[in-house]
Amino acid sequence: QAQLVESGGGLVQAGDSLRLSCAASGRTFSTYTMGWFRQAPGKEREFVAAISSSGGNIYYADSVKGRFTISRDKVKNTVYLQMNSLKPEDTAVYCCAASLYTRALVGGTSNYWGQGTQVTVSS
Repeated sequence: QAQLVESGGGLVQAGDSLRLSCAASGRTFSTYTMGWFRQAPGKEREFVAAISSSGGNIYYADSVKGRFTISRDKVKNTVYLQMNSLKPEDTAVYCCAASLYTRALVGGTSNYWGQGTQVTVSS
């Protein structure tokens, strides 16, 4: 059974960095666009970043541009989210997702979703 498992979340202070990982298993996701979403308490899930299957096309939400970097390792079937200069407003549960269609994923529709990892940024 295909699944996505996130790790790397935690409690950090404003200005710190974290690297999230999303390990895919049960199938290869090499042909899928991979992405990250987040959901803060009381708010809707929002798109954070996405990377195409080739890695040649990358998309970011305006709120994280210049601070977050998405990457993928096809050999390890893993996607990463490097988060720098973290702010309290980045506090959320971060989930990874995989879709065959980039536009659909960026729009919030995905074939696969992970359970999420909590990121808490204190001021």
